[in-house]
Amino acid sequence: MVLGVPKWWAMSPLLAFALRAATAGGKRTLAYFQTAVEVERKADTSPVTRADRECEEEIRRMIAAEYPDHGILGEEQGESGDAAERWVIDPIDGTKSFISGVPLYGTLLSFEVDHNPILGVCYFPALDEIVYAEAGEGAFFNGRPVRVSKVRDLSEATMVCGSPGSMRKHGREPGWMSLVETCRVSRTWGDAYGHALVATGRADLMIDPIVEWYDLSAMKVIVEEAGGRFSDFGGQSGIHREAISTNGHLHAAVLERFAG
Repeated sequence: MVLGVPKWWAMSPLLAFALRAATAGGKRTLAYFQTAVEVERKADTSPVTRADRECEEEIRRMIAAEYPDHGILGEEQGESGDAAERWVIDPIDGTKSFISGVPLYGTLLSFEVDHNPILGVCYFPALDEIVYAEAGEGAFFNGRPVRVSKVRDLSEATMVCGSPGSMRKHGREPGWMSLVETCRVSRTWGDAYGHALVATGRADLMIDPIVEWYDLSAMKVIVEEAGGRFSDFGGQSGIHREAISTNGHLHAAVLERFAG
């Protein structure tokens, strides 16, 4: 059990299971971390390793044993089952960090009802840290309740993002550069780690110019339960192929930088 996570009886059975499954799957990745594991390329040229596949397989095995009637959407094996209730798995969010030996990668697991995530878990195996939330119950970091920051001015904000190259490629560079010039500090601590920093109050905004559903399902409910706001670049809530998460106070100001 991850240090600081409450006893299982203190939470819903679904969340207790999600914590166990994400942790078990995530720990499988450590056998390959910083070992120069062989890297393959998927059809979209993104990297994948044995660690990605084995992690997802472990979580799928646990779901099949505990909730055989639930559907599953996973990054590596796609969708199985056609149920209103489904689990969404991203075995290694931040594979590029993983294969570089950088510990800022996470295992994501969420549970959705009619494609709406009602709980999410983000486990960082190499850091042995975990962030999680359940709708209406708040967000937690290693078992402690957490909230987003109270920063209200961009000049005092810490911004995190993915690759600057992605900002340029997807037409977000002008807005992003405007924020770089305005915010107190900007860092490329991207992927789920960036959204987790926002949820735990350690960063104030995260910019994600291109993502997939499994990248965001868990992080959306975590950020929102921590008191933050999660939307696309147009301010629409829900899960899209892009995401901005903030502490809420800064959201309108951030969206203005990408308007037009």
